[in-house]
Parts: sequence; C-alpha cells; structure tokens
Amino acid sequence: MDVHTGPANASPAQRPSPRRRVAAAVALITLVAAVVVVAWRLVQYPVQLPLAVLLILFAVVAAWTALVRHGIRRVLAAIGVVVTLAATIALPDVRSFALLAVVIGLIAISTAALKVAVAHDLAPATATRSVGPASYGVLLMNPWSGGGKVKRFGLEEKARELGITPVVLQRGDDLLVLAEHAVAEGADVIGMAGGDGSQALVADVARRHHIPFVCVPAGTRNHFALDLGLDRADVTAALGAFGDALERRVDLAMLGDRVFVNNVSLGVYAAIVHSGGYRDAKLATAEELLPDLLGPDAPGFDLRFARSDGAIVRSADIVLVSNGVYRLNSHKGFGTRSRLDAGVLGIVTLTVNRAWDLPALIAAEVSGHLDRFPGYQEWTTREFEVDSGQPLVEVGVDGEALRLPPPLRFRSLPGALRVRTPIDAPNTAPAAATPVGIRQVVTASFRVLAGHPAR
Repeated sequence: MDVHTGPANASPAQRPSPRRRVAAAVALITLVAAVVVVAWRLVQYPVQLPLAVLLILFAVVAAWTALVRHGIRRVLAAIGVVVTLAATIALPDVRSFALLAVVIGLIAISTAALKVAVAHDLAPATATRSVGPASYGVLLMNPWSGGGKVKRFGLEEKARELGITPVVLQRGDDLLVLAEHAVAEGADVIGMAGGDGSQALVADVARRHHIPFVCVPAGTRNHFALDLGLDRADVTAALGAFGDALERRVDLAMLGDRVFVNNVSLGVYAAIVHSGGYRDAKLATAEELLPDLLGPDAPGFDLRFARSDGAIVRSADIVLVSNGVYRLNSHKGFGTRSRLDAGVLGIVTLTVNRAWDLPALIAAEVSGHLDRFPGYQEWTTREFEVDSGQPLVEVGVDGEALRLPPPLRFRSLPGALRVRTPIDAPNTAPAAATPVGIRQVVTASFRVLAGHPAR
C-alpha cells in the first residue's frame, strides 16, 4: 500500500500548472476590478453610499428588535425595517442595483478562480494511503434521509452493481443493531448513506471494530461529507470508496458515551430544535421562540463552564462544541473545518445582550475579526464540561434533539476512525482550500502567478 501526504515544500514537480497560473491572474484582475468599481462609485457619490450603509445597519437593528420582541414593539420594529429599506432604495444615485450585481459577480468569479489557483497548495498535509477494494463491503441506507435520496439516486441498485451489500432500513429497525450484525457477518468495510446523526452511529461501530468507514452523503446537509472533501452533489460517486480508494484517520468526539462527527449545540439553537413545530416550519418556529429566548426579559440559559483562561461562565446564549475547529471568521469556507485530524474539540460561545450588539457582531464577522466581539469566545481543548442546575439540558447532537442530564462531558478521540474516500474525490474541505483575509488572498495569488506554490 502506498503512503501519501498532502502538499509539502516547493519542488519543480509542484510548480503551478499553466491552468492554475491563469486562474491566479483571473482572481487578481476580477478582485481589482471589484475594488475599482466600488471606489469609483464612492468618489462619485461620497454622501449617498455611506448613508445607504447606515440605513441598512439601522434596518438590521430594527429586524433584530422585531425578532426578539412581542406585541406592539415587534410591529413597530417591523415597520421600521420596511421604511428604512424603502428609504435606502429611494436614495438618489444609489438605485443602480445592476452595479451591485456586477460587483457581486466579480467577487464570485475571483473566489472561484482563487480556489482553482491555490487550493492544491493550501490544503494541510494529511497522511493517506492507497487501499484496494473491500472484500465484503456493506452499505447501510436510510431511505428517509435527505427527502429520499437513497431512492432518488438509485443507491441500492448501484451498490449491488458494484458488489456492495446494501442494507436498507425498515420501519422499527435499530441502525446500531444492523451495523453490528454486518460486522459480525464479516464486513471488512462498512458505510452509511444518510444524515450526519446516522453517520456518527455507524462510524462508532467501525471505530470499535477497527474497520474502515465510508460516508455516503445521502442526508440533508451532509456536513461531515463536506469536511471529508466529498462532492455532496454527486451522491453515487461516494460508492467508489468501496473500490480502490484512499484511506486516512480522522477524529471523532464524544458526549458522554455518544459519538458525534460534527458538533453539539446548546442554548438558543438547541431550544429551537426541540420545539415540536421545528421540523415542519423552521423559520416560523424560530420567529415565535426568539423573543422568549433572546428578548430583554429572557431568563438566559443555565450553562456553566470554564473558559480557556480558567474563568467560570454561568450563562451563554450559544455554546458550540465541535469535532475539530470550524472556520467562523471568514466568509470563505465559513462553517467548515480545515482538518479533521487535529485531535481537539473546538469550543465557541456567544452571548448577545442588547439589540445594538447585533450590528457590532456582524461588523466583527465581516471584517474577519469575530474574536473582537465582546460576547464571542473561541478556543480548543481535548476535554470540556458543561454543568447546569436543570435536571435535563436541551442539546442538538449532529442536528438531533436530545435532553441529557448534566454535567455534559465532552472529549476528543484523536485519529479514532479509519475513513475511505474515492481517489477522484476533491478530498479537501472548503476551509482548507481557501485563504483567509485579503492579504493572504493577494499574496497566494501572486505567488502562483509567478510560478511558485501558494505557500
């Protein structure tokens, strides 16, 4: 079996191809063009454009107020949103939304070209090895996940064609029992076609029996598949991991005795997910609950934990514990993890105290300095504990709503899972393939354009 690693130091063989150098040039040209268009507009209309920004900021504050208030205050705030946006549109010389569309288009082209130019070099070095086909591969399938993707993509038939044994869940089946039975019957590679909660259950079986795991993105969001570097749009392509494939080790994480592959949320999101109407009407449910969760009279969440500096926190609106670190300080690769083998939990906590905190939070995120927002904390650790005075704490585990008794104890399982992915899959998460910040974008593009690796 051949052992491979990700990008290393520069060598003649690693010099950017002509295609990548052209992409770097396109990325730089379109980025400069977008800046020039904005600057030209600002010079032409030095008052109207800043005023439009202020009006939009006010609209954001009014919208937030409408979300977290009841009664007449919600109505007045909603009217304020409409009036403010109408005033923005009515501003002289700021109605050329075609120009805005041009700027957005230029930025989109620059981002796409940048990915082609630099992704190869920015991906972190990851030890992988080439492996042969599974002797007895078993793929468990949840036919209800992702609105019925198993049936829509014909996964059962395609699996049989490739010599993979499909096991389709029926009403009343226990997924854990089926996975254990597959291993007992001799499966040397086991996979799951379904959502992230199901992925975690089957991945834990693979971990405990020391056999490789295959992730088939047949759920709704498929965040684990995205961060493994799979193409979520091409569901059947993931079946290639049962043939000649690449294998690597990735981390898992545990909450008590339960494994999760993505994250566990506590606070606002967990409370909304637990609402009975959430599955059928997500936005309406959030609108109904937010005043009681984040409004001025909201009691707050009894979530007690120690920060990285040892300070004890007794409440937070959001606590996110993730398997690996999510990128949250940049729109590029936002909400994805650059790697799944760092052996750490990512901890993020957020507290929003006033309506005016929201524009400050947005400004911090847009500028790429989310850590400057006073209510935001982020750090990494191997173990983490959350206590509460409540008998049961509402949590969302990989999107699944649960109520668990405190204290909640989290820990990382470094390199616990052997994962197989198709050789021709992207095998790189968006956060790993995209530079952060304008300085890194420009520097990486110029390096590739000059014929050097991006870093």
